[in-house]
Amino acid sequence: MEKILEKIIHDNRDLINKGHVADYIPALSKVNPNYIGLSIADIDGNIYNVGDCNVKFTIQSISKIIALMLALIDNGEDFLFTKVGYEPTDEPFNTLYKLDFNKNKPANPMINSGAIVTTSLIKGSKEEKFSRLIELIRFITENPDINYNEEVYLSEKSTGHKNRAMAYLMKSKGLLNGDVEDILDTYFKQCSIEVTAADLAKIGLFVARRCPMNIDSKIGNERMASIITAIMTTCGMYDFSGQYAATVGIPSKSGVGGGILGLIPSKLGIGVFSPALDKFGNSIAGYGIMKDLSRELNLNIF
Repeated sequence: MEKILEKIIHDNRDLINKGHVADYIPALSKVNPNYIGLSIADIDGNIYNVGDCNVKFTIQSISKIIALMLALIDNGEDFLFTKVGYEPTDEPFNTLYKLDFNKNKPANPMINSGAIVTTSLIKGSKEEKFSRLIELIRFITENPDINYNEEVYLSEKSTGHKNRAMAYLMKSKGLLNGDVEDILDTYFKQCSIEVTAADLAKIGLFVARRCPMNIDSKIGNERMASIITAIMTTCGMYDFSGQYAATVGIPSKSGVGGGILGLIPSKLGIGVFSPALDKFGNSIAGYGIMKDLSRELNLNIF
C-alpha cells in the first residue's frame, strides 16, 4: 500500500507549481508550498502514512465538519436546518451575494456564512464553544496535543472583514443569535486549529464508522454521520463539488490551509495535505492525489 501511495504523491507533486498558497490571510502566505502528505486509516486499524503526513497546518474550513457535529448534537436536525440549508452552491465559499435576498438563509454549512451560523448554534459561552470544538477533535483523533495557532487566529481576526459583513447581515435577518463578535472570534479560532494529514484521516474514519460516541444528543450517531457524509459529497469542495464528485467520487471536505479530508463509509478515512491551492480554494495537488487514489483503490462511491 505504501508504494502505491508514494507513487501517487510522486505523480502529483508537479501540480504544486500550478497553485498558490492562500495569501488573503497573511499568516497563511508564509506556509511552505512544497509540503505534500497523504494518510489513510481503515476500519481494520491499519494506518498508512507517506510524505509530509505529520506536518502541522491549520484545519480552516475542515473544522466546519466538527462544528456541524456539535450543532446537530445540541439542536437536532430539524431546528438546525431552519437556520442553514442543505443545498450545494455554484458560488465561492466566501460569498454573501444571495444573503440579502428576501429572507434567504445560507445555502449549506460548508460555505462561510453557513458555517458562522452553525458555530453560533453550538451551546455555551464563547470559551465553552471553542473548548468543546477542540476537545471533540482531540477525542476523535486521540491526539491530546492538538491546539490552535495564535498567529493564524489573530491574522484571520484582523483581516476577516467579509466574514464580519456576512455575520452582521445575518444578525439583522434574525439568523444569528448571540454577540456577533463572540461568534466570529470562535469561528476564527476554530479555523486556526492545527492538525496533520494523519489527524484528518482519523476524523474521516470516525465519520466512516458512523460517529461512535456515547453522549447526550438530540440526533442519533447514524443520522449525524449520514448528514455529514451527504453534505461533504454535495458541498464539501465549494463550487467545485459537482465536478469533484464526478471525477473523484469520495465524500470530501477541503480547507484553504491545504488539507482535504475524505472518507468511504464503513471503510476508511483519508487525509491529504498540500497547501498550494487552485482557483476554488482547494489543494491543487490534493485534488490530483484524490483522483488517483480513487482510481487506484477503486474508491468512487458512485
